[in-house]
Amino acid sequence: MACAPGPDPLGGGIGDQRPKWDSKLQYLLSCVGFAVGLGNLWRFPYLCQSHGGGAFLIPYFIALVLEGIPLFHVELAIGQRLRRGSVGAWMAISPYLGGVGLGGLSVSFLISLYYNMVLTWVLWYLLNSFQQPLPWGACPLDVNRTGLVEECQATSTVSYFWYRQTLNVTAAIEDSGSVQWRLLACLAACWAVVYLCVIRGIESTGKAIYFTASFPYLVLTIFLVRGLTLPGAVEGLIYLFTPNMHTLQNPRVWLDAATQIFFSLSLAIGGHIAFASYNLPRNDCEKDALTIALVNSMTSLYASIAVFSVLGFKAAKDHGRCLDGNILSLINEFDFPEHSISRDDYATILTHLNSTQPERVARLYLETCHLQDFLDKSASGTGLAFIVFTEAILHMPASPVWAVLFFSMLFTLGLSTMFGNMEGIITPLLDMGLLPRWVPKEVLTGAACLACFLSATCFTLQSGSYWLEVFDSHVASLNLILFAFFEVVGVAYVYGLDRFCDDIEWMTGRRPGLYWRVTWKVISPLLLLTIFVAYFALLTQTPLSYKAWNPQDEEME
Repeated sequence: MACAPGPDPLGGGIGDQRPKWDSKLQYLLSCVGFAVGLGNLWRFPYLCQSHGGGAFLIPYFIALVLEGIPLFHVELAIGQRLRRGSVGAWMAISPYLGGVGLGGLSVSFLISLYYNMVLTWVLWYLLNSFQQPLPWGACPLDVNRTGLVEECQATSTVSYFWYRQTLNVTAAIEDSGSVQWRLLACLAACWAVVYLCVIRGIESTGKAIYFTASFPYLVLTIFLVRGLTLPGAVEGLIYLFTPNMHTLQNPRVWLDAATQIFFSLSLAIGGHIAFASYNLPRNDCEKDALTIALVNSMTSLYASIAVFSVLGFKAAKDHGRCLDGNILSLINEFDFPEHSISRDDYATILTHLNSTQPERVARLYLETCHLQDFLDKSASGTGLAFIVFTEAILHMPASPVWAVLFFSMLFTLGLSTMFGNMEGIITPLLDMGLLPRWVPKEVLTGAACLACFLSATCFTLQSGSYWLEVFDSHVASLNLILFAFFEVVGVAYVYGLDRFCDDIEWMTGRRPGLYWRVTWKVISPLLLLTIFVAYFALLTQTPLSYKAWNPQDEEME
C-alpha cells in the first residue's frame, strides 16, 4: 500500500490483468453470501434465546460496532487497494505478516473440510424429502418385519433417522467404524457442485451467487409468513425476545456475543480479502463494510423470528399432546365421559381431584405439562436442523414440501459460504504462482477441491460426526481470533495508521473519521486480545468432550 495515487502501487501490473466483478451487486451478494451462513440460522437464535432474549442484543451490537465492522473494513480495504489474496496482501504490507495470510489459508482449508460435510448431510436429507410420508416420521420395521425396530422405539423417530439411518454412529469416537458409502457419494456430489461453481473463480461464482445468495431469503420469508400463522408462534417469539437483563452480569454472554459477531462475518479467513481484490481501486469500501455487516446482523434477527415461530408451533403441539395424554389417563381412571375434559379445563379438574382423591391421582404418574418446559428444549447446530426442526416439519401440512424448501435453503446458504472459503484458498495460491502460467486455473481449482474431498472422507466414517464436532470446536476459533489481532495490529502499528488512512482517502474520497481511527488503534486490538485470553482460559478449563448418542438417554456427553 502506498500514499501516492496510482492504479496498482505494489502490484507490478498484476491489477490490470486481474478479473473484475461484472457489477457492484454481484460483489455485494458474494460478500453477503459468504458472511451469512448456517450459523446465522442455527447458532444466533440459540444464543439469543439462551442468553437473555432481547438482552443479548446489547452485547451483540456493541461487539458489532467495536470489533466486527472495524476489522471487516480493514479486510475489504487492503484487498481492494493491493488487489491480492490474503498471503500476497499481508506480505506486501510486511514480510513478517505473511504468516497471517498463510494461517488464514490453512484455516480456510480446514473449515472447508467439515463445512462441506455438513452440506453432505443436508443433501442427504434433501434427497430423502421427496417422498410421502417423510422417512423420519415413523420407525422402520425390524428384520423379521413383525414389529418396529426396538432402538427406534426407545428414542424418537427423528433422532433414530439422524443418528442411525444417516450417521450410523458408533458408541464412541475411539471406534472409527466403516465408511458410510451413501454419505461418501453425497460428499463427492457436494464437492462436484462446489467445483463447478468455483471452476473459473468469480467469473463462475459471480453467476451462481445471484441464486444461492437470494434463494435463502425467499425461503426464510415463506417460513416466516407460514410460521406466524401457526398456533404457538406468538409464544415462541415472546420466549425468544423477552429480555432478561440479569444475564448481562455473566461474562460468558459477552464472550459469546463477541465471538458470534467475529465468526458470523467470516473474518480473518481471507475470503473477504480475496473478494475485495477483484474490485476497482476507487470503490467505496467503507460503505460496503457497513452495508454487508448490517445485512448480516439483520439476517440473523430475521432468521431468529422465522425459526422460533416454527419452534413455538412445535412446542405448542408437544404441550397439547402432553395434556391429551394426561386427560386420557384421568378419563380412564375416574370413568369420566369421553371428551368431557378439555385442555382449558384440565388444570382446574386436576386441582380438584388432587384435593379430593390425591391417592388415585398419584398412582397415574401424570406428566408435567408446562409450555415453558417445551420452549426450553432449544438446540443449536445440527441438533436444531436435523432433529428439532425436522420434527416440527412433521407437524405441518404438506410436510414434504416444507422439508424440501428447508433443506434447499440450507444447501444454498452453505454453498454461498463455500464460495468464499474456496476463494480464500485458491486466490492466494494463484497469487503465489505455485503453478506455471500455462497451467489453466481450472486445474488448480480441481486439485484444491480434490484435496479437500479426500481429506474430508474421514467424516464419512461412523465416528465422523464426533470428529466433525471436535474440529468445529477447536480447529478454527482460537486461531482466527489471533490472526485477526495481528491483522489490525499490523495495519495500525506496522504499516502505519496514517498511511492506511491515506490509502482509504484515495479509494473513497473521504478520510476515516475518529471512530475508525480509535477502533483500529486502540479498541479493536484490546478487545480481540481480551477475547483471545478469555476464550483460551475457557478452553483450558473445559475438558475435551463430544456428544455421543445413547438411545435410552437421547444424548449424553
